[in-house]
Amino acid sequence: MPHLLVAGKLHPSGEALLRDLPARGISVDYVEEVSEPSYAPLIHKADALLIRTQPLTAATVALAERLKVVSRHGVGYDSVDLAALNARGIALTIVGDVNSISVAEHAMMQLLAAAKRVLLADRAVREPGQWGWRNRLEQQEISGKNLLIIGYGRTGQRLARMAAGFAMNVRAHDPYLARKGWPDGPVAEAADLDDALAWADCISIHVPKADRPTLGTREIALMKPGVILANTARGGVVDEAALAAALASGQVGAAGVDVFDTEPPGTSPLFVHRNALLSPHIAGLTAECGERMAIAAIHNALSYLDGTIDPQLIVNPEFAHV
Repeated sequence: MPHLLVAGKLHPSGEALLRDLPARGISVDYVEEVSEPSYAPLIHKADALLIRTQPLTAATVALAERLKVVSRHGVGYDSVDLAALNARGIALTIVGDVNSISVAEHAMMQLLAAAKRVLLADRAVREPGQWGWRNRLEQQEISGKNLLIIGYGRTGQRLARMAAGFAMNVRAHDPYLARKGWPDGPVAEAADLDDALAWADCISIHVPKADRPTLGTREIALMKPGVILANTARGGVVDEAALAAALASGQVGAAGVDVFDTEPPGTSPLFVHRNALLSPHIAGLTAECGERMAIAAIHNALSYLDGTIDPQLIVNPEFAHV
């Protein structure tokens, strides 16, 4: 009987699907806590692991005597030791296009909230003596402003369509697409990132984490003073300390940040800045998206085991067969 280990709480629709699996000859362990120590003691009997955002390290992979596939509840996998999986011939799968709408909406919200200074406006009503803040005219319009999207995959392309509804001028930078072929549509390619950073009034970033921040001290210095920045990508894609310094100096006028170097962050240099809108890595965690991800992640684990999975969902395609 195949055994599925689920690490991390799922949407109720996903839980309902798990309850049906024993009748289909599949046993299940379900650990709701999102931490590596909570599921590691159970991994030795798993044929498939469904994992949320908690780490999967080489030490835990070494305990997985039967593991054939790891199914990520999402599209990113920087918390998974892919090299350790590859060494053991274990496949890694991600969900398809289930969260691009949710993340694009969150990025659009960040841009609007930052431009409109919604946190400061809220405090101006709640805190005595702050009503006069309104006369400082700190709010901005985004209509007619230049938006640079860094990373022009599904989410970036959805954001571009949303921004067009606000009459923003949109350009995108994506070296991968530049090599593969730029998609048809009205959004122009910004081939030179440095030039694009200097052009933009607003920037939204949608790229995987790399060896170094995509936006660090050097890149932020190239931006227009007062630029608005939105990050729904991954912690480490934007240098937190550099962003905090830029918020303090006014080089970055306001920022929306959904992801952090350490999650939960405990502390961050961003906490002290009233012009930073922070959220707990929730861009892809709407109720609708959570349901889609839970069902897709379960389906990926099971369809890999029975040999029916879409190969496009396998990160390491050399292990496409059980």
